[in-house]
Amino acid sequence: MPHPIERAQPRLEFIPQRFNLLVYYAVKALLPVLRRFRLRPWLPAGIAQIETVNVEKLVNLYQEFQNGKIRFLMAFRHAEVDDPLSMMYLLSKAVPRVARQENISLQYPAHSYFLYDRGMTLWAGEWLGWMLSGLGGLSIYRGKRLDRVGLRTARDLFANGKLPISVAPEGGTNGHSEIVSALEPGVPQLGFWCAEDLAKANRSESVLIVPIAIQYFYINPSWKKLNSLLSKLEADSGLSVQPIGESIEREKLFSERILRLGEHVLSQMEKFSDRFYHQPPSTNSNQDIDTRLQAILNKGLQAAEQYFNLESEGTVIERCRRIESAGWEDIYRGDLPDFNSLSPLHRGLADWIAEEASLRMLHMRLAESFVAVTENYVKEKPTFERFAETSLILFDLISRIKGDKNPARPRLGWRKTRVTIGEPISVTERFSNYQKNRVGARQAVDDLKRDLQTALEKMI
Repeated sequence: MPHPIERAQPRLEFIPQRFNLLVYYAVKALLPVLRRFRLRPWLPAGIAQIETVNVEKLVNLYQEFQNGKIRFLMAFRHAEVDDPLSMMYLLSKAVPRVARQENISLQYPAHSYFLYDRGMTLWAGEWLGWMLSGLGGLSIYRGKRLDRVGLRTARDLFANGKLPISVAPEGGTNGHSEIVSALEPGVPQLGFWCAEDLAKANRSESVLIVPIAIQYFYINPSWKKLNSLLSKLEADSGLSVQPIGESIEREKLFSERILRLGEHVLSQMEKFSDRFYHQPPSTNSNQDIDTRLQAILNKGLQAAEQYFNLESEGTVIERCRRIESAGWEDIYRGDLPDFNSLSPLHRGLADWIAEEASLRMLHMRLAESFVAVTENYVKEKPTFERFAETSLILFDLISRIKGDKNPARPRLGWRKTRVTIGEPISVTERFSNYQKNRVGARQAVDDLKRDLQTALEKMI
């Protein structure tokens, strides 16, 4: 079964950025190893190449930033957990190289502050918080209704920090190189806060948001490894294994195989939810997979929302955030400052509610993982990359249900990353609309979020 958190925990404290040159240069030196092997050197199939596009735009922005003319935020696509390594390469390797080629003098390191989810340290360990802090990262308590300390710190760094700032506007990974999830409002809001702070201080810098696309490609796709992965998933899900040999219709056969697996897993989840969620069936097998998938995600979220007494309102991501907030409040107890003074009875009750909340949150984790999944992703463009991404998402789902703790994703071959710098979007030019009134401010944030989404999608 899935592994819940079994013990109540103290409140998660904010981890500030403490940029340290020794940490920075150590990670920079290890970057070639990290991007190839990450933390599992026995799986040598990571990122072999990183291609950068339009880096001269970023070099010019750094020059203007260092000359006190602009403040800027880099809004990067967040498809995979490897994205920060690609960003580190962009700033520490590509930017200095292009600056030398263009005879542009920059102050080094050309780095940035960045935001990361406070929950990352829960599965990776406290050492990760120390390292990310030393690299200039500050934690955001994503599961909190309003992380005032984190947001206030990020706002101050954007307006006054010695470095630019980087944020993933999607808020989390979606596993798809070619689908941009719906953006959260945090990046546009940070942009307008920065413009507001500069205006109050009578400063003349312009505020910009720079869209950055990150996309992955397999250099030599290993159809044999993909076949092995699908065979394992078929066996784990109770399907007959369908090995595929050499065929001129290979893409068609793999597409049909993945859709068959997805259909089977979906039907099993539907049967499970119809029997145990105590909700009326909302779909039938005649509907398309996308409709049925959204229905099962909705039922899973409702199962969690009913427990936490939450309204089923907003987008899937908004609902996931509310569930996460409610769950973390039951697990990381700010109302219990001294756990050592608790009686065994009170400690037992705290642990009970923490484990219950953790189990309920698993519904949200599954929905969060599948928010961008669509049947057409494989059908419209049957490429190895899309097959691999969809298969790995199914691997994550089945692993969670099996109860595998932190399963190591199979590696399907060496990959190349392409990092593309887009045209900067001026926040300053939109600031007058933001200043009008509350309605104008909300509309300005929504418009900027829409334009940023469009910019990221156009770079795919």
